[in-house]
Amino acid sequence: MNQLNYAVKRVLQIVPVLLMVTILIFLMIHMIPGDPARLILGEKATNSAVAALRAKLGLDQSLPAQYFLYLKGLLTLDLGTSLTYQRPVTELLLVSLPITVSLTLISTVFSILVSFPLGFFAGMRKDQAGDQAVRVTALAAIAMPSFWVALLLMLLFGVKLQWFPVGGWGETPTEHLKSLVLPAFTQSLMTSALLIRNIRNSVVDISVMDYVDFARSKGLSNGAVKYRHILRNALISTVTLLAMRMAYMLGGSVIIETVFSLPGLGKLMVDSIFGRDYAVVQSLVFLFAFMVLVINLLTDLLYSCLDPRVKF
Repeated sequence: MNQLNYAVKRVLQIVPVLLMVTILIFLMIHMIPGDPARLILGEKATNSAVAALRAKLGLDQSLPAQYFLYLKGLLTLDLGTSLTYQRPVTELLLVSLPITVSLTLISTVFSILVSFPLGFFAGMRKDQAGDQAVRVTALAAIAMPSFWVALLLMLLFGVKLQWFPVGGWGETPTEHLKSLVLPAFTQSLMTSALLIRNIRNSVVDISVMDYVDFARSKGLSNGAVKYRHILRNALISTVTLLAMRMAYMLGGSVIIETVFSLPGLGKLMVDSIFGRDYAVVQSLVFLFAFMVLVINLLTDLLYSCLDPRVKF
């Protein structure tokens, strides 16, 4: 029951946050200098054409009326029509969303598979040769810029070895998956390094705690102490860091998808900004904010499972 109450409270807390997000997005869009209709049509557009576009976008109404129209569109999933693509914004988002979500999930899987074993290995061998090697490697990964890593991977695995495509999305599920390997590895590199350092430090700190010594004194096996007491408690802070990095990877998809020419939300955001497509931009910003809130919600629920004290 405590778990259910905690989950309900966290879900209800999202509602006012989302409302505040819509207000901020609406105000920021209207703070952009110049007339959006004039910027979209260009300086040579006639006044009648500008007036018609302002009426189409609802810019001829008062700010409160425009905000409630925007809010109504969000609630009914009627996000308007893209002026650049001449397609409904909802349709564009449904096409691009799976690509960005797949990229983030695969990047997260790569990060977990690399960081959890290495971080735990380094923490259990504090100051030994293996620990030093893992720490140096993680530090080097943090220091390397993502776009530079992306170019190296494209040259090596895309151009020279031709194992993976250097860009694009492909047409078949197999081509889709191969198109995500290099971007996901690039995006997961820094996340893996940060998680390795976090897990290693947590394991080192927890290994000298009193409850770990007490567990050993009760006669528990070395494996039970490591995995039930040390690793599980080390994951508490790691889950929080992983959630923050997942949110960062969603935002970082703007760079990665542009470099690898993936038609996801990030590339759509860049193209819409340059094309002055405000309906798409504000919908994308809201979608990114919503996904970050969902990630935080899932993290809090997982956190409560790892640490039962959270539920109380």
